[in-house]
Amino acid sequence: QVQLVESGGGLVQAGGSLRLSCTTSGRTFGPIAMGWFRQSPGKEREFVAASDWTGGSADYADSVKGRCTISRDNARNTVYLQMGSLKSEDTAVYYCAARRGPYHKRSPLDYDFWGQGTQVTVST
Repeated sequence: QVQLVESGGGLVQAGGSLRLSCTTSGRTFGPIAMGWFRQSPGKEREFVAASDWTGGSADYADSVKGRCTISRDNARNTVYLQMGSLKSEDTAVYYCAARRGPYHKRSPLDYDFWGQGTQVTVST
């Protein structure tokens, strides 16, 4: 089992920046790819960004490309999501997710473990 705990959410003004962190713990066997998703009220959970298990390959949703960067520090068992030029439409609960396997995926169904989420609110 893998446990994930997100932190770093909060209230930020439009145009501002925020860095989310996700710390993992527990026993894993083999490589683990990581992803960030978000969900707004009344909407489905949507893909934001994902990293392969080395951190050498990343994928981003078009809505955040150029504004967000995913990175990971495997020595610290932590993955980050640096977000900039935030917009009101970025307001959501952000979830960290882990999947068994080396490659990143976009579908939430491909992920095996989830954090509890952290709220990001962008004010205008």
